[in-house]
Amino acid sequence: MTNEGKEKPRFYTCDCFTTDNIFLEEYKLHVRFVSEQQFRLDYHALLKKLGCVTDEQFEGVLNKISQEVDRRKHLGVTSAQRAAAIKDIYRPLHPHVYHLQESYLTSEFKQIVEYCQSDSATEEGLLGLLEEQVAPRVYRFPLFDKSFCEDLMEELKHFEQSAAPKGRPNTMNQYGILLNELGFDEHFITPLREQYLLPLTSLLYPDCGGCCLDSHKAFVVKYDMNEDLDLSYHYDNAEVTLNVSLGKEFTEGNLYFGDMRQVPVSETECSEVEHRVTEGLLHRGQHMHGALPISSGQRWNLIIWMRASQERNKQCPMCNRTPTLVEAEGFADGFTKHSDPPQNISCALT
Repeated sequence: MTNEGKEKPRFYTCDCFTTDNIFLEEYKLHVRFVSEQQFRLDYHALLKKLGCVTDEQFEGVLNKISQEVDRRKHLGVTSAQRAAAIKDIYRPLHPHVYHLQESYLTSEFKQIVEYCQSDSATEEGLLGLLEEQVAPRVYRFPLFDKSFCEDLMEELKHFEQSAAPKGRPNTMNQYGILLNELGFDEHFITPLREQYLLPLTSLLYPDCGGCCLDSHKAFVVKYDMNEDLDLSYHYDNAEVTLNVSLGKEFTEGNLYFGDMRQVPVSETECSEVEHRVTEGLLHRGQHMHGALPISSGQRWNLIIWMRASQERNKQCPMCNRTPTLVEAEGFADGFTKHSDPPQNISCALT
């Protein structure tokens, strides 16, 4: 299930990355910005209804968007610079957490994976092993050992308090850590995706690329009483998402799931889901969801956006158009050129 000896494809981003899905926190609104003229035509009236009524407020919005567009344009370079600086100056507190070991995983999860790898595995049989379906096609299961979560939390806190440079995960999460910059990709996230998660997603999500996941973006988000309290309703830039509650002590802050993003909000009924420490939630990336505010304490979540190039090469999930590819670093946004050799994964989508 690994890709040793295989030529790795080059990954790309879509050109919509710099223009689409820019989140305006103050107005809880995702916008598209191609030009000021286009933006005024598309959003001026709507922003007025949401409280952006003065010229100064509107100019403030334009300024924030300009800063975000500039950040995205230079993200590849700045991220590589941060990763190099981290490698040079940061000394890990717990070096062992950067390498995935079976002892970090619960016996229940390893049993589930073993079943999925068997010749007789079926979706029905897998559903019988999973703890529960907490919302439509949202599955919860015990993933990590508690002592590993504690060590990982200590490592992340140690990094957070260090002088090393840090980048924010995305426009919606102001506080957190990009795990590829910290050095988790090669020996932790990639084997977790390829060896342990892919057998599950192949059975659970064959219709949306679950058997073809060949890249990812992994990060940790932090919710704190003095920082981000919650997360607005949204969908992910992913085919399948894993969300793991790492700790610490907190109250409330449950997740909630609506419908797929194509369904109007007025026709959606949300399900509230308790997110328990050490447990993972699997869901489709295009499944609308959010996080309610915590009322005390601090919560850290590990998020892995898993991508299937065979799916997104046909249509970008963020702009709904055939992707126009732009060169980028690492896994980028998971697009490949059709001529790139596929990794050691076969996928027959239904």
